[in-house]
Amino acid sequence: MDRLLTDGVLASACPSRVLLDHVTSKWGVLLLVALSERSMRWGELRRVVEGISEKMLAQTLRTLEADGLVHREVTGTVPPRVDYSLTPLGDELVARLLPLMAWVADHADAIVGDAATR
Repeated sequence: MDRLLTDGVLASACPSRVLLDHVTSKWGVLLLVALSERSMRWGELRRVVEGISEKMLAQTLRTLEADGLVHREVTGTVPPRVDYSLTPLGDELVARLLPLMAWVADHADAIVGDAATR
């Protein structure tokens, strides 16, 4: 924790804030988790990540691709095939993200249920 404080990540001007916004947004996390298993096409991602709009899917994939976390591969077929997968950097991030998501899944009912009764 000391390194986090001394490296300035808590400062408002730290570039880590931008990356945190991208990788910890609801859709960013869910897309990264979905891609942790295998590469997927657009339609597969839309079905797997329930509730995401086409606009948010496109926007989030573009952002994660620009950050170097997701790779977009277009195959020159007719019609074109586009597959999305994690880059090595994305794999490294997801290896740290999956334990957090497991914790969230394990405790969501108790925490959300408790909040609803307050």
